[in-house]
Amino acid sequence: MSIKKTETPVSFHMSTEDFRKQGHAMIDWIADYWKGVESMPVLSQSKPGDLRKSLPPAPPEQGESFDEMMRDVEQHILPGITHWQSPNFFAFFPCNASGPSVLGELLSAGFGVQGMIWATSPACTELETHVLDWVAEMLGLPEQFKSSGKGGGVIQDSASSASLTALLASRERSSKFSGNTQGCDNNLTVYTSSQAHSSIEKAVRISGIGSDNLKLIDVDENFAMDIEDLTRNVEADIQTGKRPCFVAATIGTTSSNAMDSLSEIGELCRKHDIWLHIDGAMSGTAAVCPEFRHLLDGVELADSFCFNPHKWMFTNFDCDCFFVADRGVLIRTLSILPEYLRNQATESGAVIDYRDWQIPLGRRFRALKLWFVIRHYGVQGLQHHIRKHVELAQQFAAWIEADDQFELMAPAPLNLVCFRHKGGDKFNQVLLDALNQSGKLYLTHTKLHDKFTLRMSIGQTNTEFRHVEQAWQRIRKTAGMIKNRK
Repeated sequence: MSIKKTETPVSFHMSTEDFRKQGHAMIDWIADYWKGVESMPVLSQSKPGDLRKSLPPAPPEQGESFDEMMRDVEQHILPGITHWQSPNFFAFFPCNASGPSVLGELLSAGFGVQGMIWATSPACTELETHVLDWVAEMLGLPEQFKSSGKGGGVIQDSASSASLTALLASRERSSKFSGNTQGCDNNLTVYTSSQAHSSIEKAVRISGIGSDNLKLIDVDENFAMDIEDLTRNVEADIQTGKRPCFVAATIGTTSSNAMDSLSEIGELCRKHDIWLHIDGAMSGTAAVCPEFRHLLDGVELADSFCFNPHKWMFTNFDCDCFFVADRGVLIRTLSILPEYLRNQATESGAVIDYRDWQIPLGRRFRALKLWFVIRHYGVQGLQHHIRKHVELAQQFAAWIEADDQFELMAPAPLNLVCFRHKGGDKFNQVLLDALNQSGKLYLTHTKLHDKFTLRMSIGQTNTEFRHVEQAWQRIRKTAGMIKNRK
């Protein structure tokens, strides 16, 4: 069958000139969005199903103009956005972005490379290795976490993936690499604190170890892992024939920003040959500042460490920096080499193939945006903004302590303040709902000492003193109005 030739080939692709035009317009739109986001309701006021009701039930038969698409973005999409880039976003942990990061992401999308192995784009791999060595140096991590040693760093999508990857490596090391072929050893046990992120339990389930073999360790008065309870659990399990294989410690728990004692936990793990993984989540970024580096004391005893630049280092989601002390264990755990991936560079052993450092085969060129951020801000610029956020949080904590209507519920070592009104759980629930429904700020909650507790997380890229001050004024005013209604 022959293809009929026509004088004018038909194409539905966007032309280079249209892409240039719309690309400029898109950058302008994003810049205007960032400029005006402070005035928008932080928490989306949409109701379930609102967006889907506003969209056509069937896809268009014929292509539509880019202008039509953007009109629908403004009319239908924008109302359903919770504005994580608002300087009045104080919920969860931040997921901040910046100009250089977004431009790096755009360039990555433009290249459109698939960096699964070195050969598919050498720069994708080598820049990542180099940038992760930079990050290790910036955080003061020990030499074993750099590519020049036995270990090295890789960018994962999130700390959840990093924890799962570390757990799989620990499972294989503990079972002498039989787990991948013979199935999981049911005697393996995993430990983390009762305040640790839920991703640890999810990793335990996915890995085949099972939730029944996860021990949630008690915490002390500051919500950090209780080393004595950990020791008791580990030693009791050994005596009953269990095989402790993995401890997940946390630097900055989600609920209260608690800091586990890495040195004590690390010594116990070394004694019993247990893999120690450290989840630095948001707070790991603080180690860029020398005065906060003590939070990582004991990291040299860890087998793996991760933190998220997409939380507090102005690098848009997704970007998790994951370091291992022995890359050989990780590669042996995750490497599968089908014929279609064989190539001279891989066979030579002279290159890194990051497909062997993660769960999926494919990977994006994430290193570009992190590279852009570090080069734009420099270490000094990053330190400046991290210190400013910590100072703002300490000021907010001081206001709480000075007000007889409110109380702090946990120490505030960095940029998270956990507090509540003394009016009780129901009062604080009503207060939280009223604040979030106002659209002027967005807070989330947790439970500490079995009490409903508000969380003020300060780390959004453009948050300044005035935003924190206005939030405090609104919190006090709203609490007063609720109290007067009773």
